[in-house]
Amino acid sequence: MLVKNNDDLYELLDSLLREPTEFWDTFYKDKEKNIPFFCDKPDEHLVKYLNKEMIKPLHVLEIGCGNGRNAIYLAQKGWNVTAVDLSEQAIKWAKEQADDQHVNIKFICENIFNLKLESQKFDYIYDSGCFHHLSPHRRVSYIQFINKYLKNNGYFSISAFKENGKYGGSSISDQQYYIDRSLHGGIGYSKEKLQILFSDFQEIEIRDMQHNNLNDNEFGLEDFIVCLFKKSSSSK
Repeated sequence: MLVKNNDDLYELLDSLLREPTEFWDTFYKDKEKNIPFFCDKPDEHLVKYLNKEMIKPLHVLEIGCGNGRNAIYLAQKGWNVTAVDLSEQAIKWAKEQADDQHVNIKFICENIFNLKLESQKFDYIYDSGCFHHLSPHRRVSYIQFINKYLKNNGYFSISAFKENGKYGGSSISDQQYYIDRSLHGGIGYSKEKLQILFSDFQEIEIRDMQHNNLNDNEFGLEDFIVCLFKKSSSSK
């Protein structure tokens, strides 16, 4: 591959570290696997944000939607939802569940960095488990993506592995991922790292995901960290 520009460079680095699409298709093919989030419950913090009216979006973009559990919950609240995942198997499953629940969601099978949504802007962008599977160089692309598709004064949320957690969360240096040519199952984040990475946005909250004493309609896992940020009109 001849590297001619930044896009070529990112594509080259992606080829060294990113799990291939085939990995995720295989991951989502067996719906009966003992995977905690292979369920039909929305994330607990998403439920709380809505119940407390911390966010009041009309148009929502979910990235890394998986089986659609969070997108369906948002659509059931009457919001206009676009949901994206790079796995065809995940999108197929999500569409089936959305049809069963009689909700209308725009599903797109695509890598978010290849996504073309024209000039559309969203009030809220939701990410449950996408960010921690991104290589370090793609954090730059991720923030550019958020700024491109999120309205001024809009909100975005992330649910990610904590460092050295039960389900993943590597804490090695960014340099070491490239030396090892592996993300070691996913990158772990601390509150301090998230504050540094998203310092151009207003922090609403960063906390541990709750996993005990949840309501029947809430999903939560230990060793995950969740956050809510707001994009101000002065954000880059």
